[in-house]
Amino acid sequence: MSGVEALAASAVPLTGGYQGQTFAVTAGGEDAVLKLYVKDPERAVVDAALLQLVRGLLPVPRVLDLKREGSYDDPPYLLMERLPGVNLEVYLQTAGPDERRRVGTQLGELLARLSGMPFLTAGQFRGGELTVEPFGSADLAEYSAGLGLRYGGLDEVFAQAEDLLDSAGSRFCLVHSDFNPKNLLVDPENAQITGLIDWEFSHAGSPYADLGNLLRFETDPVLAGAVLSALRGSGVGLAEPLVELSRAADLWALLDLAARATENPITAAAAALVDRIADTREVSGGRPELDVVH
Repeated sequence: MSGVEALAASAVPLTGGYQGQTFAVTAGGEDAVLKLYVKDPERAVVDAALLQLVRGLLPVPRVLDLKREGSYDDPPYLLMERLPGVNLEVYLQTAGPDERRRVGTQLGELLARLSGMPFLTAGQFRGGELTVEPFGSADLAEYSAGLGLRYGGLDEVFAQAEDLLDSAGSRFCLVHSDFNPKNLLVDPENAQITGLIDWEFSHAGSPYADLGNLLRFETDPVLAGAVLSALRGSGVGLAEPLVELSRAADLWALLDLAARATENPITAAAAALVDRIADTREVSGGRPELDVVH
C-alpha cells in the first residue's frame, strides 16, 4: 500500500479545490485535510511553501506532510491540519447585521495583510522558492479573444479598466485569487474568521484583485462597507475609487470564469455578469454601489 493509499483509507471527500482532490482524513490521531495534486503535480510544493510563508500572518493550516513528487496513480500530496469553523458562505445566510459587520471587518484586515506582502512583478509561482514566472503581456482585449469570448461593447470597458489600474500604480503583492466566502471558515459562536483555505490559484498580482473577487457577486452593503472601512483604515495605501479598481482588477478572473459558463452556477453567473458589463459599457455591470461614505 502506498503512502497516499494509507492516508486515504478513511478519507471523506470535501468540496472545493479545483486543481486537486481534497479529503478529510485522520493522521497521527488528529483531523487533517489531504489534497492530491493529480492535475498539476508541481503545485504541491508551491502551496506548501505559501502556507509556511503566511502562517502567523493569516489563518492558514499547519503543513503536516508533503509528498513532492509522484505519478498519476500515486500523486504528490499535501497533508494539512483541519482548521475549526464552518464555511463562511453558509454562515452568512443566517448571520445578523452585527455578525456580518464583524466578519466584514476581519475580511478587510486579511485583505490588507495580503496587500502588504510585496513582490517585484506579477506572475505565477514556481517551485518551493516561490519564484515568480511573469505573466504574458496580453491586455484584456487579447486575453478575452484568447478565451474565445466575443462581446460587443467590451473593448471600451477594457480600456477604461486598464487606464484606471494604470493610474493606481504598479505595485504587486500576494494574491490568494479565490478570496470569497466558500474558501473561508468562521467560528459561529463569535463570528471569528478561523481559516483561509484553497491556495491553489494564488499568485503575485494586483493588490485590488482579491477585493474584486470578494465583491464580484456581493450585494450586502453591511458586509462590504465593513470590508472597505477596514481596508481604508489599514494604512496599506490603496488608491481610490477602491470598488471600481477592484472590479477592474477582477476582470481577468471574471472573463476566465465566463469562458467556462456551462460548468456550474458560478461560471454561469460570471457569464451573465460579463453580458451586463458589455450591455452597460461599465465595469460595474449594474452591480450595487456597496460603498461607504468616506
